[in-house]
Amino acid sequence: MSRIGKIPVPVPDGVEVTVHDGVVQARGPKGTESFKYHSDMLVELKDGAVHVNRPSDERLHRSLHGLTRTLVSNLIEGVTKGFERVLEVNGVGYRAQLDGKVLTLSLGYAFPIPYEFPPEVEIKVAGNKVHVTGTDKKIVGEVAAKIRSFRKPEPYNGKGVKYLEEVIKRKAGKATA
Repeated sequence: MSRIGKIPVPVPDGVEVTVHDGVVQARGPKGTESFKYHSDMLVELKDGAVHVNRPSDERLHRSLHGLTRTLVSNLIEGVTKGFERVLEVNGVGYRAQLDGKVLTLSLGYAFPIPYEFPPEVEIKVAGNKVHVTGTDKKIVGEVAAKIRSFRKPEPYNGKGVKYLEEVIKRKAGKATA
């Protein structure tokens, strides 16, 4: 039995969850999100919680059991609290500016990099930190990873775009003889 899959997902106050036709939909203070789960999974709403069950102990059903429960949990957490990733821009002359729905990054290249982010996320720039927030964990993570990919942090000077909680292993430069 899946240890994660068998735990019911509680539905907090102020959140409305509906399950029908293979889709779980949640409405909360942060917005509305929906998720289409695999047709073999059994998802039901009872006693103020969402229960995910599997039809058999086949390998596919075992792997989908915990996954479906986690995706439903992320759906409910997204409409109640939301998700946030914080990126830090480090380097001399490196900066991020927000112009409407376009994030402009100056990362040491010949020209600044304009990045038009999707409408599902909200980006705020405070000093050298870029805050990516939204209700969908997957989209927030993808946008943060895309911004980081423009100039990944390098180990010698620590310049680049990194996650706030990320630790860069620093290397020593060339040794002089």
